[in-house]
Amino acid sequence: MVEVHVVPALTDNYIHILHDAAHGVTVVVDPGEAAPVRAVLAERGWRLTHILATHHHGDHIGGITNLRADSHAMLIGPRAEIDRIPEMDATYGEGDLFTLGSQTVRVFDTPGHTRGHCAFFFEEARLLFSGDTLFSLGCGRLFEGTPAQMWDSLLKLRALPGDTRLYCGHEYTASNLRFALSIDPENAALKARAEEVAALRAKGLPTIPPRLLDEQAANPFLRADDPGLAAHFGLAGASPAAVFAAIRKAKDDFRG
Repeated sequence: MVEVHVVPALTDNYIHILHDAAHGVTVVVDPGEAAPVRAVLAERGWRLTHILATHHHGDHIGGITNLRADSHAMLIGPRAEIDRIPEMDATYGEGDLFTLGSQTVRVFDTPGHTRGHCAFFFEEARLLFSGDTLFSLGCGRLFEGTPAQMWDSLLKLRALPGDTRLYCGHEYTASNLRFALSIDPENAALKARAEEVAALRAKGLPTIPPRLLDEQAANPFLRADDPGLAAHFGLAGASPAAVFAAIRKAKDDFRG
C-alpha cells in the first residue's frame, strides 16, 4: 500500500510525498523547497529514499540540494533534461519502466511546458504525477513546446485508466474552472466539479487528486477533439491540435 501526502509549498505549488512502509521507500515528487518536506518527514519518522523531478523549473527542484544533503536520496528525472537538472542519479524517457517499492513506474515524455518534461505513472496504485503538463481542469503554459507537442503529451495521459488519480504541481483548479465554464458552460461534468471545488476550497483543502475519468469529461484541454469545443472557436473540422492551440491561447488571454 502506498500512502500519499499532498504538501502545499511556495505560493501555489504542491509537493507530493509517497510512503511505502512495507518496502521502506519514501519518495518526494518535485520538491520546490525543502522545509515542508522536512516537516512531514520529521512528523512521520520517515527517511527519504528517492526524489522524482518532472522538469527543471526552480519551483519544482529548488529543495533538492538540501534534501539530498539530509538523506542522500536517489534523484530520478527526465533523460531529456539531463543538462538542466543537476546531479541526477538515474534518467528515464518515453516508455521506460522502473521499480520503487511495490510500484512499477512508467515514464512518459510530455514536452510542451518544457522541451524535456516527463510524467510518472505508478501503475499498480493508479497514481499519475504530471508536474506542469496536466492540471485539474487545465494544462501548463507552453514555454518551450508547440501546441501540437502538448496535445500529443496530453493524449498520452488521457489514455490512462479512468480510476487514475491525478497529482499535479499547482493549485490552479478554481481559476481553470472559471475559464472552462466560459467556453463550455453547459458541460454537466464541469458543473458538478464546480460544486466540488467550491466545497473543498471553502475548507482550505486541496482540489487534487481528481480521478482522470472526471478530468476526461470536464477538462477542456483534454477535449480538443470534441466537436462542440471546435465549434465554439469557429474551428469545425479543424485538427484537434489547432483547436487545442485556440483553447490554450484563450486561456492565456483570459482575465475572468
